[in-house]
Amino acid sequence: MLTVLAPLLLLLNGLAAGVMLGTQLGGFPYMASLPVDRYVYAHAFLGRRYDPAMPICLIGTVVLDAVLAFDAPRAGAQALFALAGLLTATTPVIAVTKNAPVNRWMRTLDPDNLPADFRDPRPEWGAWNTRRSWITMAALAVNCAALGFLL
Repeated sequence: MLTVLAPLLLLLNGLAAGVMLGTQLGGFPYMASLPVDRYVYAHAFLGRRYDPAMPICLIGTVVLDAVLAFDAPRAGAQALFALAGLLTATTPVIAVTKNAPVNRWMRTLDPDNLPADFRDPRPEWGAWNTRRSWITMAALAVNCAALGFLL
């Protein structure tokens, strides 16, 4: 079971961490540099593509970490899988409570006719995205360390 679940865990966690790293290196810095109306277009474009994939990767990572936290043959690996699962679980919590409400609101906007009271969400959204990015990447590092106990 470990020989099937561990590679799948690394695939899902690695995909999530890679997307999050990509947002830190290029995606969000680019979006932060755009004029507000172009940002609204870009946000809508990217959101429709990441939203379906990221929950699958993150929830899959949490589930597999939980399974391996119980089934790994060494206590050190079990503890690290549990820690990685907890770290990964915080990412969707941040996404649902901090980023997703902004994403939903942004989808309701007409970039060519922004409301007079429009408040640019990029500073707060970007800060929360940075937090969840580093947490997801840390979870990947912890999962790799857990696998190190098993090699």
